[in-house]
Amino acid sequence: MNMGNGGVPALKPENLGDESFRRDHRLRYAYVAGAMANGIASTRLVGEMAGAGMLAFFGAAGLGLERIEAAIDELACTHPGAPYGFNLIHSPNEPDLEAGVVDLYLRRGIRLVEASAYLRLTLPVVRYRVRGIKRDAEGRIVTPNRIMAKVSRVEVATQFFSPPPKEFLDELVRKGEITGEQASLAASIPMAQDLTAEADSGGHTDNRPLVTLLPTLLVLRDRMQGNFGYEQTLRVGAAGGLSTPAGLAAAFAMGAAYVLTGSVNQACIESGSSDAVRKMLAQAEQADIAMAPAADMFEMGVRVQVLKRGTMFPMRAAKLYDLYRANAGMEALPEADKAFIEKQLLRTTLEDAWRSTRDFFVTRDPGQVERAERDPKHRMALVFRSYLGLSSRWANAGEPSRMMDYQVWCGPAMGAFNEWARGTFLEKPENRRVVVVAEALMNGAATQLRQLFEGMTSKP
Repeated sequence: MNMGNGGVPALKPENLGDESFRRDHRLRYAYVAGAMANGIASTRLVGEMAGAGMLAFFGAAGLGLERIEAAIDELACTHPGAPYGFNLIHSPNEPDLEAGVVDLYLRRGIRLVEASAYLRLTLPVVRYRVRGIKRDAEGRIVTPNRIMAKVSRVEVATQFFSPPPKEFLDELVRKGEITGEQASLAASIPMAQDLTAEADSGGHTDNRPLVTLLPTLLVLRDRMQGNFGYEQTLRVGAAGGLSTPAGLAAAFAMGAAYVLTGSVNQACIESGSSDAVRKMLAQAEQADIAMAPAADMFEMGVRVQVLKRGTMFPMRAAKLYDLYRANAGMEALPEADKAFIEKQLLRTTLEDAWRSTRDFFVTRDPGQVERAERDPKHRMALVFRSYLGLSSRWANAGEPSRMMDYQVWCGPAMGAFNEWARGTFLEKPENRRVVVVAEALMNGAATQLRQLFEGMTSKP
């Protein structure tokens, strides 16, 4: 081993994080690109990361089953056997869709998913985890399907670090999905071996500070490991606000098994976003973000963190949520508000907007249509959600006439990255490649940690 001044071993970026994490996932670096929805974490991005020895998840959230399966086909063809995964998002308003995505993953042999935005465990995510569980020739429990859960709350983390709930296992046995023996084996495994502490980030976020969230979940990890005595060693990674070498170095120094990035990857040329959005992101500062209603959990009041510089989406989305709460249906909307929605946001009548929304849900989730036709308030929610969903697609497509309506998921990490990159070749958006950015961050983190260690050892 090479030694530097003061006897500090050479620290390479390949050595950062948990060695077992790198080994289990067949990685060179303990670095993960998270699954930004609507294909922003694209097949191209996933493939580039896999080829460089890093892990990435395809952004399946918000996409239909046909689009997700096409991504599965593409990656299976271009990167057979490479390490990568797919997103599985909690869909409380569309439970049939969540179940359908799990059906697809099981049928197509997707062995690793990033479970995100979960408020509580569901039958589909438990079904995914325990399908195919068995003992090998040496008597060890083998779980073909792995989950990397992204959480920001201790109560949700506790569920993922616990064995699958007995009531779900019993239901799966009743349905013939697993055997009684498999249910018994499942009581000895965690729902997720890898859990990502998601601090203040783009998209779904509770705006938690990483410096408090990560240590809390590390303590939980140790307690759950001791309580259940798992054969698998539980691990905790870090996400949210990680976009500079100093940020990554701090996460690793606090004990993160791996780091996960998001906002900075959307700004890279391989993302499924548009050049217009990449330019907006390259100009963002840390204060240029806001919270806005989430399309997938609109009625629940859940919010996502988005870019506010260069777009009016956060204010317009908040206006829709206020109107949803105050009115029993679209028919009850004040005339001035109705005119604003039709002329500025939908650019069509509410009646036409409902017809197109209805056509969308007839294919995606017919139960939503049945409920909307009985409940005017739910019908209003679906129409308002259609604007929120389209705003992300307009941004990804770079639709010039809709720039003021762009919904761009973004956390404060973006502003920190821009400040760090200022004056370098990475300042220009056309130079931002996902692997180049990742390697620059990891190399910088290794350098900073080595300097820290040297400074500590050189003191009398």
